[in-house]
Formats: sequence, C-alpha cells, structure tokens
Amino acid sequence: MSAMMRAWLAAVLSFCALVHAACAQANLVERDVKALPGRDVRVGIYTSIRPDCTSGPLPAIRLAGAPAHGTVTVKRATLKATNFKQCLAAEVPAFVAFYRAAQDFNGADEFDLEVSFAGGRKQIQHFHVSISKELGGGQDI
Repeated sequence: MSAMMRAWLAAVLSFCALVHAACAQANLVERDVKALPGRDVRVGIYTSIRPDCTSGPLPAIRLAGAPAHGTVTVKRATLKATNFKQCLAAEVPAFVAFYRAAQDFNGADEFDLEVSFAGGRKQIQHFHVSISKELGGGQDI
C-alpha cells in the first residue's frame, strides 16, 4: 500500500471514529506472508466460536484493496479445533482466504481484506506478500 493510501486509510478511520461509535471499533492489522509464484498460500482463517463451543455467525470478508500481481480467493471450509480456549473439541464452519501470485512474478505484492464481525466490529487486514521462486518461499498458518 502506498504512503498516500495509508494516509487516506488513516484519515478515513479517524473520521469514522469521530462520526460513529461503531467505526471506532475498526482497526488495522499488518500481516507478512511468503509465497511461491503460481501456487496458493493460505493467508487467513475466519470463524466464530461461541463460549458454549458452538458456531457463531461467520464474518463477512471483502477485498478492500486488490493485489497488483496476484489474486485472492475465499473458500468455505470446516474448522476442527481441539483445546481451543474452553472447547476441548469443536467443529465449526469457517472461511479460508488464499493468495496466488502470478506464475512468472518474483517480488513483493500487497492487498487488504476487510473483515466484518457480528456486532459491527470491523478489522482491516493489510497483507505484505514476499514472492520468491526459491524453496522455502511458502508459508503455512
């Protein structure tokens, strides 16, 4: 994301905080990802597990800033979790986000996902992607 885009995003978030209390809950999370060209890499898993270990409402996910050198896709999945907080075993629906760099690209890319949770809380996740043809370029979450 360019410096101008970051300044614009900061101004929008500041404006939202002043105008509406729900917007004040929005925050920015920076993430670093390593990827191989032409191959999917998982960049995020999004779900909701209630205190009674049942599924809560899934968040809405929006591509707020597209990557210049790849694509982002979101797939529906089932998350099987053990020993997560007070839940010894839980099986809940989830969304899984993937990034795929162009087959011939080697370098850096970036994109933004806006995740909207139940209750109005929003989070913008900014991904910095390092794409390398060398072994060990992939990342697993």
